[in-house]
Amino acid sequence: MRKRLVTVAAILLAFICVLPATVFAAYETWNQVVDDMETILNDSYDIYMSGDAEAGKDKVDEAYFGFYEKLGYEKTVMAYISGERAAKVEYEFSFAKKAMIAGDDAAARESLDNLIRYLREDANTLDGTKESAVGVFVASLLIITREGFEAILVVGAIIAYLVKSGNKQHNTAVYIGSLIALALSVVMAFILNALSGANSGENQEIVEGVTMLIAVAVLFYVSNWMVSKAEAAAWTTYIEGMVQASITRGSVLSLAFAAFLAVFREGAETILFYQALLAGTNTYVNMVWLGLAVGCVLLVVIYILIRVLSFRLPLKPFFLGTSVLLAVMCISFLGSGIKELQEGNVISVTAAPGVGTVDILGIYPTLETLVPQIILLVVTVGTFVVQMRKGRRLRAMAESAPGNDANEK
Repeated sequence: MRKRLVTVAAILLAFICVLPATVFAAYETWNQVVDDMETILNDSYDIYMSGDAEAGKDKVDEAYFGFYEKLGYEKTVMAYISGERAAKVEYEFSFAKKAMIAGDDAAARESLDNLIRYLREDANTLDGTKESAVGVFVASLLIITREGFEAILVVGAIIAYLVKSGNKQHNTAVYIGSLIALALSVVMAFILNALSGANSGENQEIVEGVTMLIAVAVLFYVSNWMVSKAEAAAWTTYIEGMVQASITRGSVLSLAFAAFLAVFREGAETILFYQALLAGTNTYVNMVWLGLAVGCVLLVVIYILIRVLSFRLPLKPFFLGTSVLLAVMCISFLGSGIKELQEGNVISVTAAPGVGTVDILGIYPTLETLVPQIILLVVTVGTFVVQMRKGRRLRAMAESAPGNDANEK
């Protein structure tokens, strides 16, 4: 099954080569892109001031979806500058639209001015960065490791859990879920490339956001299901037998689905990232592929480390650690999913002053992302406490059961 997974991944990478390239040919520099974006953003304010706030907002969307996303500007900023910077710019688009809908002239103008300034600063940085083999290699390496890290953590933790709990025979279901996700990622990339215009970009954000929120629900269930077995797995053979018996068909499907969602949410976007990177370099295309290859090796190493550590750790700490890891991923996915829906104009944006962006944890400076994450954190801690108490009661029952070795002694 591992060989099949590697084969499908290789096919996916081959498809990256044949997918239509990002449309950047009409521009020689990022400053030229910003020139057109600045015109559109200023036009959006004029339209808004004429009394049509909705049309002004749509014009801002034209700059975001038609240029910042479609031309790969966002992905280039993430690759060469930082994910935090890209998130800051994306939210400024949202702040400008919110100000227009609220009828706040001063705030709308301020947000647009900030946005134009950010875009120009990033363009100057990108245009002033002389293309080098090392730079392209590092950008490529960062893309695959950043996009694949979360997926590898989830899949690796699930596989390690099944092996550690004596249910290795169910690994195939998890690998199949990952394979299907890789295949559908290719299909999704084709669809996104076939579509054009602002609506396609908006729909992409909505699809990604909904996928992440589904992943939140699945990972929350899986995390709590695992922690419910932690106390039991650490004790008698009788209890360990109950843990193995509890791996039902429904549980296996949940684990496979969690792996599917973790891989799928990253797959199509990773392909689009590499399209932008390939379109932006003519001299060092080979370094793109080298960075991708090295990144894939690093992800494999991470996966192997998870498996090796799972064998060395005692059952109870391992099960608890796996549960906590998936819970953290759950909170991260929640923030990222809501952010995608904000970019897709489904959820509003309210700034949270004093809060920074921690992209890898899905933390963003808006109340709409932070409040649900705080609620989920409280609920997660509460359910963990409840499950641990249940586990201790189960342990006590097992120790007092007739025929228990510890009880007899």
